[in-house]
Amino acid sequence: MQLEVRGVTKRFGDKEVLHGINFTVQSGRAMGFLGRNGAGKSTTIRCLMDVFHQDEGGFYIDGQPLDITKYRVGYLPEERGMYQKHTVLEQLVYFAQLRGATRAQALATANYWVDYFELGEYKKKKLETLSKGNQQKIQIAQSFLNEPDILILDEPFSGLDPVNAQVFKDTIARFVSEGKLVIFSSHQMNYVEEICDDVTLIHQGDILLTGDLEQIKRELGQNKLQLRIEGMDDEALADALRVAFPDIITLPHEDGLILDTQNRVTQQQVLDHVNRQGWIIHHYGLYTPSLNDIFIAKVGEQA
Repeated sequence: MQLEVRGVTKRFGDKEVLHGINFTVQSGRAMGFLGRNGAGKSTTIRCLMDVFHQDEGGFYIDGQPLDITKYRVGYLPEERGMYQKHTVLEQLVYFAQLRGATRAQALATANYWVDYFELGEYKKKKLETLSKGNQQKIQIAQSFLNEPDILILDEPFSGLDPVNAQVFKDTIARFVSEGKLVIFSSHQMNYVEEICDDVTLIHQGDILLTGDLEQIKRELGQNKLQLRIEGMDDEALADALRVAFPDIITLPHEDGLILDTQNRVTQQQVLDHVNRQGWIIHHYGLYTPSLNDIFIAKVGEQA
């Protein structure tokens, strides 16, 4: 399956919050949907799920207009909305039935996911009695009910310890391998890098970049080197290098000074110079930006 977002515009009164956005989500490839608070992520998702109706543009599955009622959708919102005063099992059964399951099917899928996340002992307990982490696991479990075709996860790792986070990552990987459409939104860039094949970055209602994450990293890292010298801070190193190589641009970075060679200096020339100075190299190599670097750089350019 391929989901296409084509020219989607959304206004609230006189304020336009989505400006004709376009991107694609491919089944079998998790897509990280990124942006600052207020960038337009939640509005896009709500339009996709037909909670809001866009003013222009549309959503398409394999070239045909999307009718969301024809697909099983699992959705984990950032704002949690389950019932604190009801037992875990009864409300999971309720949510499964809302999505079209029979009572028997709902019981089966609810029991499966509660047991899968090792919460069987809490089935008959009210949600409010569970720890924050276990409440989050129940929230996650409800998004997987009825084996969804489209899985939308908004800040899903909040409150999870490392063991449960790994279980959850494995579960997402399973759904991706089964050819499901997975949209994953988070401010925790390390999780997005681990899970997602593609990313889409939205800022103030516009798409800044979208595509294969590894290809984006290669393109943004082109002509850039990274260097750290023992006993020398970035500022001193930058000053020294600019004397030898006036054309390069230097950028400080927590993992070592970034050298933008502008395609005028080779990696070997820089290395030869460092050796002639007798500097001790702590790290030297091609620069590959992290997703966090990309996010800050692209949003910073707009700001």
